[in-house]
Amino acid sequence: MARHHTRASQSLSICLAALVAAGVFGSAQAAAPDTTRVIVAFKPGAKAAVRGVVSAAKGAVKHEIFGMDAMAIEVPAVALKGLENNPNVEYIEEDVLRKPFALTTPSTGTPYASGQLVPYGIKLVQADQLSDSAAANRKVCIIDSGYDRGHEDLSGNPVTGEYDAGTGWWYTDENHHGTHVAGTIAAINNSGTGVVGVNANKQLKLHIVKVFGADGWAYSSTLASAANKCGAAGANVISMSLGGGRKSTTEQKAFDGLYAKGVLSVAAAGNDGNRVVSYPAGYASVVMVGALDENKQWADFSQYNSKVELSGPGVSVLSTVPTGAGIDAALAVGGTNYAAGAMEGSPLKTATAPLADFGLGDKVNTAVSGKVCLIQRGTIDFAVKVQNCQSSGGVGAVVYNNVAGAYGGTLGTTVTGIPSVTASDTDGAAMKAKLGQSATLTVKASNYAYYDGTSMATPHVSAVAALVWSYFPTCTAAQLRTSLDNSALDLGTAGRDTKYGYGLVQAKAAYDRIKSLGCGK
Repeated sequence: MARHHTRASQSLSICLAALVAAGVFGSAQAAAPDTTRVIVAFKPGAKAAVRGVVSAAKGAVKHEIFGMDAMAIEVPAVALKGLENNPNVEYIEEDVLRKPFALTTPSTGTPYASGQLVPYGIKLVQADQLSDSAAANRKVCIIDSGYDRGHEDLSGNPVTGEYDAGTGWWYTDENHHGTHVAGTIAAINNSGTGVVGVNANKQLKLHIVKVFGADGWAYSSTLASAANKCGAAGANVISMSLGGGRKSTTEQKAFDGLYAKGVLSVAAAGNDGNRVVSYPAGYASVVMVGALDENKQWADFSQYNSKVELSGPGVSVLSTVPTGAGIDAALAVGGTNYAAGAMEGSPLKTATAPLADFGLGDKVNTAVSGKVCLIQRGTIDFAVKVQNCQSSGGVGAVVYNNVAGAYGGTLGTTVTGIPSVTASDTDGAAMKAKLGQSATLTVKASNYAYYDGTSMATPHVSAVAALVWSYFPTCTAAQLRTSLDNSALDLGTAGRDTKYGYGLVQAKAAYDRIKSLGCGK
């Protein structure tokens, strides 16, 4: 698999132009320049009156918020003052955007086809130390981009969801994000197939509310509706790998109401590596989750502030993606296998030929015709290097690092006819000693991928919450939250801090604490 690390600000590659607006979670363009989209909260029984005022103002109702006396509307900006003074209106606020938090495209790692892998995060949160045999009494609601119901590692789960006219069926996932989140929570323990999630034995109930379609955006009004739908579906835990930089009163009221009813909501801190508080994670009724790596070190993209409550694995997290949406790479030279990263944009092909040194790949050299090019990273774009290899008659390209470690690369919009992979600096040096020997590189479709982000940390915490709670179903959401906080592995500055919160969530430690001390201790 290809491990492709990007900076936090790049986030998931999603078009800004299309925004989720119409229908229950429908797709539509953003409000026109002379109009504005807001949430209007109104007094009980005043819906018809408010709709009439909106219509008279030449506006439109875009979304009626499920479970609340509120609606999202689009009206001329000049009409806002009149609405604010309407006796039926309680308040008006901007319908702010919400987006998924994730950093990378599918990325590299060792091949998994020969057997099932246990992602490092599963062990870090102690999920391998606590059976999910009791998890059938819990339900996790995932608010995201959908769920690949036919995936080999997800299809056996007890899962339900909803249809929406805008985003479509819950069991499709155009952005891959929701399926990755779901795999961390509940990828199935099926021998020889893929990975395992925190709750791996098909006991935990899942409910999917799809707020992100192909365009990848939603509003706070849609998120408030989605959260209330989770509550109506009987969810105990809501997992949200998403957010935005401004708060919403409507959204906050929805989550406060759910928390009061015993639902624990968990959300991502954000990926911009700064002190900004993201929402919904920043509300007091929601657990904010930061990210760390396999060495339990804070991930430098993870937003940090006084609201961070718990941490979870969020760097190079291996999980499920929609069938065939990931990329797997393999490389062998002279009978020795090397860890390969698929170059994003490479064709899905296999090439076998003698290995030849192509230097920096900065010019055409027909001496590599019919061979696999070994190219050092540096000086020029990856696409130019691979194109020069192809123009020289090369049949495949291996670009090895010029600094320590493995990496991921991309060809951008360039289309090449030969497969290309990346390799570490040390593997590059080892392969350079095998020039002339047979090299085979393969790039093929995969059902799994490595992603980075607080999006990946969040489902670890959500899933652990459900796992531990399943043993003590009489604990309240607030009590469970306190127990998770008090049993977390303290990292960074002693006690709660801005980067780790209380620390890395721990399933077995939380279970032991509640069993010994009782709920909420």
